[in-house]
Amino acid sequence: MIGLGTIVNTLAIVIGGILGRISGRLLKQRYQETVMKIIGFAVIVMALGGVFSQMIVIDIVQTNGNLSADINTQGTLMMITSLALGTFVGEVLNCEHLFERFGNWLRQKSGNQEDNQFIDAFLTATLTVCVGAMAVLGSIQDGLIGDPNTLFAKAILDFIIIMIMTSALGKGCIYSAIPVALFQGTITLLAQFIAPIMTETAVSNLSLVGNVCILCVGVNLIWPKTIRVANVLPAILFAVLFALI
Repeated sequence: MIGLGTIVNTLAIVIGGILGRISGRLLKQRYQETVMKIIGFAVIVMALGGVFSQMIVIDIVQTNGNLSADINTQGTLMMITSLALGTFVGEVLNCEHLFERFGNWLRQKSGNQEDNQFIDAFLTATLTVCVGAMAVLGSIQDGLIGDPNTLFAKAILDFIIIMIMTSALGKGCIYSAIPVALFQGTITLLAQFIAPIMTETAVSNLSLVGNVCILCVGVNLIWPKTIRVANVLPAILFAVLFALI
């Protein structure tokens, strides 16, 4: 069934969020703050792992019967240029404000006007679970050949991430299921048009820059409002564009 991966992923976020909300009510305020900081460090470590996996290339060289490792880096110039251009475009368009408006609309429609953390929780969770190569590649595989396995794996990760985030940040994290459903569902429906664009280089670039964006999310969890992460998101488009050029 085409689209099954996105459906399962969306349900995993909702269920994880509900369980996180239940456990969050049992935590005292100072515990929630500590958990939030730890989540921030965990997100940073996870993002760094993704960044280094794309940047660092290790070649095994055999010389006179001895093996040695030749370590090189790649994609640095592409990453810096994409981030610079993408952030400039994001600031001009003020993407952060658009996300906040949507989050505020959700808060009103869901009857959570008194939840002061709702928008921040929604933005943080959405940027964490929507940005990344798994979301794009998994949706393309689901749309082209009906293979939801990548999105099933992402669903497990998102379940854990959202459960922990909701316990610390609040129920706004649960509503990240809506952007995930819209984003991945759209890619699934348009998979046959998007697939030719997502070459191996494009996927590598997307993963590298996407993980930098996730790294920024982790920084904001530890030091709130440090980076307007939504304004950095256009950098992902530039990263894919560089691969096409």
